[in-house]
Amino acid sequence: MNTFNENHVTISQVAASAHVSMTTVSRYLNGKFEYMSAETKQRIADVIKEMNYHPSNIARSLKSRSSKSIGCVIADIGSPFSSILLKGINKVCDAGGYQVLFSDSENGPLKERNSIQKLLNSRVDGLIVNTTGQNDSLLVDLRERGVPIVLADRCISQKDKLDTVTAENYHITYECIRHLFHNGYQKVAFFTPGNGKISPRLERYQAYLDAMRDLYHLNGIRYTFQSDRDTAESYAVLLNRFIVQNPGERIAAFCVNGVTLIRLLQAMRLERCSIGRNFGICGFDNWEWASLIPPGITTIQKDSYAIGMRAAEILLKRISGGEQTEPLHIELESKLCIRGSTDPQLAAKF
Repeated sequence: MNTFNENHVTISQVAASAHVSMTTVSRYLNGKFEYMSAETKQRIADVIKEMNYHPSNIARSLKSRSSKSIGCVIADIGSPFSSILLKGINKVCDAGGYQVLFSDSENGPLKERNSIQKLLNSRVDGLIVNTTGQNDSLLVDLRERGVPIVLADRCISQKDKLDTVTAENYHITYECIRHLFHNGYQKVAFFTPGNGKISPRLERYQAYLDAMRDLYHLNGIRYTFQSDRDTAESYAVLLNRFIVQNPGERIAAFCVNGVTLIRLLQAMRLERCSIGRNFGICGFDNWEWASLIPPGITTIQKDSYAIGMRAAEILLKRISGGEQTEPLHIELESKLCIRGSTDPQLAAKF
């Protein structure tokens, strides 16, 4: 059952009809009339009456009392990324006297909605969401109703609607494909469990397609391999297909994230395929093991811990009612860590 009314009047609609900002409407609702003309106050009052606008009960409860807790919805708690993200969030919240309540959506949009509702029912003071990308209207609606909310790592399609902290994905992926091109790899495949509406994966995939077009003059869609199951066996079938399609060529595999990279490395063992001059492998997430597996795995490092910390810092500022600004969109720098899995010279030194 849908626990949210999708047809109610929002604060943004009131602001648009009154020709003022949402901040101005919010100040009016909270009785902060400083620097507000009588004409503006009357115009807002008339619009509120005409549209029968009622501030959200959720927003009022959040403002009326503080639980000193925040809710955090994680897309996949089984991913190492999630534990690192949560550590960063908890570090800031703990220092600020807040506890963190988290829920795992398992990358399911319905479960994400239910998780958000349960956390709001627990009277959390705000939300950090690692979104599935399939509840954009709900998330924007909550923000417009006064719920402090920050997105961590993943964006919604309208990036200017919500505070967001993520990593830079497009340019660093393009740089990685360029690195493979300059090292003589003739074809590069893109391995993914499915991009869906998950913004980092979509950005990385677009960069891959653009790089394949610009550098290789190839259609990257032909070299895209999507697994329908998160198993080494499933990826082994795809890996074998890529190798068979390109006999005798120097080929490389780019993995959309760290979990996919692990699965493909496992698949290589099943297929008795080894890293060497004619086969390279790389991907996102520079987890510690990447530098230990011979001859070192080329990865893209994003600072998941910093993403968590920055998201929590922004949320706590929003909760405290500090300076009212438009939603922030922050991209933290990513770094290409080149190792022997894509560079024969480094492999020889391992």
